[in-house]
Amino acid sequence: MSDDYLNKPMSLDGTFSAPAPPRGAPALSSPYLNYDPRYFQKAQPEFIFPEGASKQRGRFELAFSQIGSSVMIGAGIGGMAGFYNGVKATNLAKQSGKLRRTQLLNHVMKQGSATANTLGTIAVLYSAFGVLLSWGRGEDDEINTIAAGGATGLLYKSTAGLKKCFIGGGVGLALSSLWVLYNVAGSKKINEFRQYV
Repeated sequence: MSDDYLNKPMSLDGTFSAPAPPRGAPALSSPYLNYDPRYFQKAQPEFIFPEGASKQRGRFELAFSQIGSSVMIGAGIGGMAGFYNGVKATNLAKQSGKLRRTQLLNHVMKQGSATANTLGTIAVLYSAFGVLLSWGRGEDDEINTIAAGGATGLLYKSTAGLKKCFIGGGVGLALSSLWVLYNVAGSKKINEFRQYV
């Protein structure tokens, strides 16, 4: 039996569809799976980052996941709160059966969508301020995070009057400061752990 079948790719009907490569040249296809093994050789690095670039995502890339997760979390929290309020309201009205189920669904959907929209809007504002500050200052650090949180609170409550605007800015500043402190403390613990290992 000849070993010539090892050098020829196989077609679907079982016949050899291409001539064998010249002697000494490597076989380009598997006779069993009809593929070129060069496609599976690891010639490129696993990361898509260019040479010399930082190996982490920037603010713009993180904005999409932040906005999406904020909308989903808002929908979940609002839906649970709507279900709780719907159960209370239908019990007070002594509703039952299909009417009660309809009212429960109305409460869940209405409060879930309202909370999802609120948290999504806040996340869009925060992400936009973070990207703009990062682009304007030329670096991405904790100052951008705190400033973006304060600016988000100011702008979100800007239509409710000057007093509520400053309260919103203070809440945004406080929440973003707590987030930065949490991240700094967490990174210090990780560094201490790495020293012991």
